[in-house]
Amino acid sequence: MERIPAGRWGEPKDFGGPVVFLASDASNYLHGAIISVDGGWMGR
Repeated sequence: MERIPAGRWGEPKDFGGPVVFLASDASNYLHGAIISVDGGWMGR
């Protein structure tokens, strides 16, 4: 757990924000990107 910057395991509700973003017009110019929902694991 100490290796995850968020300090906890992810939960299904953690996907809500990115899903809403990707389903909205705010992401209509986004192509071929990877959005990591991992509590900061990839950025460490």
